[in-house]
Amino acid sequence: MTIGRRILGVCAGVAIAVVVAGSAPGESALAAPPDPLVRVVAAADDDLPARAAAVVSGMTLRQKAAAVVMGHIPTTDAAILRDYMQTTGIGGFLLMGANIPEDESALRGVTAALTLDAGLPPLIAIDQEGGDVSRLPWDAFPSALTLKNQAPAAAAEAFAGRGALVQRAGIGVNFGVVADVTDDPSMFIYRRALGTTPETALERVAAAVTGEDGQALTTLKHFPGHGAAPGDSHAGIPSTDETKADWSATDAAPFQAGIDAGAPMLMFGHLVYTAVDAAPATLSPEWHRIARDELGFEGVIVTDDLGMLEASGIPEYQDPVANAVRALAAGSDLLLTVLYSTAGTAPRIVDGIVAAVESGAVPPERLDEAARRVTALRLEVAASGRGLVPCADCTPAG
Repeated sequence: MTIGRRILGVCAGVAIAVVVAGSAPGESALAAPPDPLVRVVAAADDDLPARAAAVVSGMTLRQKAAAVVMGHIPTTDAAILRDYMQTTGIGGFLLMGANIPEDESALRGVTAALTLDAGLPPLIAIDQEGGDVSRLPWDAFPSALTLKNQAPAAAAEAFAGRGALVQRAGIGVNFGVVADVTDDPSMFIYRRALGTTPETALERVAAAVTGEDGQALTTLKHFPGHGAAPGDSHAGIPSTDETKADWSATDAAPFQAGIDAGAPMLMFGHLVYTAVDAAPATLSPEWHRIARDELGFEGVIVTDDLGMLEASGIPEYQDPVANAVRALAAGSDLLLTVLYSTAGTAPRIVDGIVAAVESGAVPPERLDEAARRVTALRLEVAASGRGLVPCADCTPAG
């Protein structure tokens, strides 16, 4: 699942490879990258799990806790962003609208500021579905609203192009493939779903994952599926009484197809399936078990924005630190915090994880497992070139 690239130079003792960069949709995908020249670390990926384990074994407890947090602050100021990553030490950053400058070249400056170490870059992510959820104004590829009525090949083509836009902007992860399924236009997820039936959705989800592979790390969302649970999880906790058997025969299908197609990330939604667990899936050990044991997912599980739990207004979800710790304990590997977040939110969550491990509320093995998965994906970003990083003082290989 990586892209072979010819080694062209050496930067700080690390092999460097030129990234394929392009222009706007419709122009050649092989166009030369705009200046400054952007390069990426290249390496074989067959030993990434072992390398990740070695990296994590050398981390302190606090470093491990920071590694499993994906944060956000709303600015394009490179100095502020760089200081945020340096002071928090967190493993990822989600780009929202407030982080997107006027053009692609300026956006590369933002992602470069977030990248402190080219050999272990953060997981820089974006919600680039296209259409209603689009952070890159220059993305003209069709969205799910169109793709659900076209052949699966159109989804593969659209997400190949979309993934290339994400990659060349210096972004390694796309939270872009919606695997929810519904045929109800009144549902808030309808315009974003790639199909109106499990059969049509699974074909297009698999095609989108295949198309984006090699460009950006694909994330399937929002497990176990909004289609059965009416309501918008940005303002509440949607709930359904759909049985586990019915879910397995319907809503599970697009997620299974995306997993089988090789999606490396799976985003859990704040959804309650009362027949399975009274807790939202993000906080449910049983839904994490189902994803791992029944669907066979082996990659990184990321929460939907934990701030959305606070937005529900439900008293038991008003503590962002408690939400994060509970999600980690349930089985999530990467804890996303955006809504209500400030520069101090991620450090508070890190403190909370440290305290939970020290008290025994979260087994140290659970944190180690999550940190290894996230670290392996960060090494994959560096190895395969899915995220661009500027290479200062690169010299030609001899």
